[in-house]
Amino acid sequence: MLLHDTAIIFGRYARQTLRSRFQIFFGMLMPLLYLFFFGPLLQDLPLGSPVDSWQVLVPGLLLQLSLFGASFAGFAIIVEKSTGVVERMRVTPVSRLALLLGRVLRDALLFTFQAVLLVLAALLMGLRAPLAGVLIGFAFTAVLALSLASLSYALAMRVSTPQEFGPVINAVTMPAMLLSGLMLPITLGPGWLDVLSHFTPFRYLVDAVRDAYSGSYATPHMLYGVLVAAGFAAAAVTVGTRVFRRAGA
Repeated sequence: MLLHDTAIIFGRYARQTLRSRFQIFFGMLMPLLYLFFFGPLLQDLPLGSPVDSWQVLVPGLLLQLSLFGASFAGFAIIVEKSTGVVERMRVTPVSRLALLLGRVLRDALLFTFQAVLLVLAALLMGLRAPLAGVLIGFAFTAVLALSLASLSYALAMRVSTPQEFGPVINAVTMPAMLLSGLMLPITLGPGWLDVLSHFTPFRYLVDAVRDAYSGSYATPHMLYGVLVAAGFAAAAVTVGTRVFRRAGA
């Protein structure tokens, strides 16, 4: 029944997404702008890495796509609460876990599709990366999107207005972007900043995807990235499920 209910919820929100081309393509605008206008500035710069500058930037942009896109996914819940959709779902026998999983699986698929378009654009700009590394990057993008969307929905269930939701998300995502080294390797900064960045889980994911794009798979960065991504996803889905069950969503 969980799989059946999840498929129903996923189908509902997937159809909503397919009817909104604006949501599909506008969500990747910021990473594309970074790719087109920031990427060329990195060429021929000493980035502290033997790989090409595109292999440094593109993995960060993939995770940036999930970081900012999935973190704001909870706005949809706030709208649904105000229009009575959540109240109508509360009286149905659908599994509360399915109500969360259907939503976050849609989000993971959406951001993975956007990541594919971003990589295609990067290939035109000069990116060269092994296929296995590119696929690993998509996997990390999907897992991060699922994790952050779960936490975003959980927060949205706890607040009443977008004015409460937005500042919290901004307060989390901006420091996370700066400390994780999405744009540039954090090792280029001072030592204290490098140490501080290790307390940000996204740092491990960025390092893992950059290794994958360089063709290095059996590395400590890859191991730590997989473990952190899996643990973060498990914790996020657990938190989201508990909030949905307590709220009767």
